[in-house]
Amino acid sequence: MKDVFARLGADFFSTIVFLAIYLATNNVLLATGVAIAGAVGQVIYSRIKGKELGYMTWASLALVIVLGSATLLTHDPRFVLAKPAIGHFAIGAIMLKRGWMLRYMPPIVTQTIPEYVTAAGYAWAALCFVLAAGTIGVAMTGDMKLWTFYVTVVLIGAKIAMFAAQYVAFRVLVGNRLRAAARAA
Repeated sequence: MKDVFARLGADFFSTIVFLAIYLATNNVLLATGVAIAGAVGQVIYSRIKGKELGYMTWASLALVIVLGSATLLTHDPRFVLAKPAIGHFAIGAIMLKRGWMLRYMPPIVTQTIPEYVTAAGYAWAALCFVLAAGTIGVAMTGDMKLWTFYVTVVLIGAKIAMFAAQYVAFRVLVGNRLRAAARAA
C-alpha cells in the first residue's frame, strides 16, 4: 500500500506542488513556474538515481511544460488547470482494454467473478472520462477556488467512493457465488 501512495505522489507531484504554492500565495503564475521547475527537477532526480521513467512520467512532464508555458505566456490559468483532464482521458483510454483490472485482483475474485471485474474495469474508464470532462468544464471557468475544490475533493472523493462500492460489490458477489457453489456440491 505504501508503494501505491508513493507512485501516486510521484505521478501527481507537479499538481500537488502547484496546489500547495497557489494555496500559500494565491499566485497562479508563481505556482505554475514552481510546478514546471518541480516536474523538471523530479525527472532529473530520478535520472540521477538511475530510476526507469515510464511513459506517463514523460507525458506528464511534457504536459506540465507545454500547458504551464502557455499559462505563463498568456497569463491564463485555464491551460494548466486542464492538465488533470488530459491525464484522466489517457488513463480512461487505457482502462478500455478488456480485462485490465484482472491482474490487480486476488485469485478468489478472478476465479469467481471475472465477468464483473471486466465490467468494473469499464466502469472505471467511464468514471475517468466523466471526471476529465468535469475538470475541463471547471478549468474553463478559470475559477481557482472551484478548480481547487474539484481536484482535491471531487476527483479524489469520486475515486474513493468507486473503490468502496466496488469492494463491497465484489465481496457480496464472491460470497454469493461461493455459497451457491457449496449448495450445489
